[in-house]
Amino acid sequence: MENKAVILIVDDIASNIQTLASILKDDYHLKVTTSANKALELAIQDPKPDLILLDVEMPEMSGYDVLAKLKESDSTKYIPVIFVTANDTSEEEEKGLLAGAVDYIKKPIRPAIVKARINTHVTLKSQSDKLLYIALHDKLTGLHNRHYLQKVGDLKFARATRHKEDLSVIMCDVDFFKAVNDNHGHLVGDKVLQAVAKLLNDNKRFEDFSARYGGEEFVIVLEYCSLEFAKEKAEELRVKLENLDIDGISVTASFGVAQRSDKHKSFEDLLKDADDALYRAKDSGRNRVVV
Repeated sequence: MENKAVILIVDDIASNIQTLASILKDDYHLKVTTSANKALELAIQDPKPDLILLDVEMPEMSGYDVLAKLKESDSTKYIPVIFVTANDTSEEEEKGLLAGAVDYIKKPIRPAIVKARINTHVTLKSQSDKLLYIALHDKLTGLHNRHYLQKVGDLKFARATRHKEDLSVIMCDVDFFKAVNDNHGHLVGDKVLQAVAKLLNDNKRFEDFSARYGGEEFVIVLEYCSLEFAKEKAEELRVKLENLDIDGISVTASFGVAQRSDKHKSFEDLLKDADDALYRAKDSGRNRVVV
């Protein structure tokens, strides 16, 4: 089941769901509902659907309205939607495609056509997900990359500023990393960076995210987090990293911590303060936390 794509079938008539489910049940993991509102809930629940088969005519809201709401949310706007309808006019099909549906299946259902079209769009979704992952993640460590950091950091900064909420940043730099590469080789250096990245990622809260900033530098963005708590988290990470054994190699890291305040006009300003604190940590002896 874990390797099967997830398909959400939405139709207010149970017999229509049964027809589609009987065609797809052997090849996919299915979620089903007769409610448009419930469909919106299921679309954000794990495992999220890889594809949605959506009836156009439903009593609570039309398929067009459901699709519009899916497109409004960052968590669901990339889920491909196929409209399933008895209305076979070209005008309705054009309306559905222009609304953002990827395909249009007409009733009565023809099993071979349904299977072929769904397989095509599930494959395209899988390929798209892989490309998106590559675009937003660092290849070596698997953490988010600098592009993602800047994009999501800007959004979190704007929200925190608007609602006057705490937002803190921890910047981390592995001490004397050049010596690791010089003494042990770049392959070992890569292994060290992977181990550091895993430690940082494994010890963050669910609402935080970590990124590789560049080289041996990493960033953790902590939402709803005061400077004091961020400092405690950085110290906890510093100690765990100091005690980490990576194939017989020990490393330390320096940490800079900053919290959003009214003086910061952008996420970049906040990052700069964390970077300045990191520089002071390295300049004052390394393997320490500076806020």
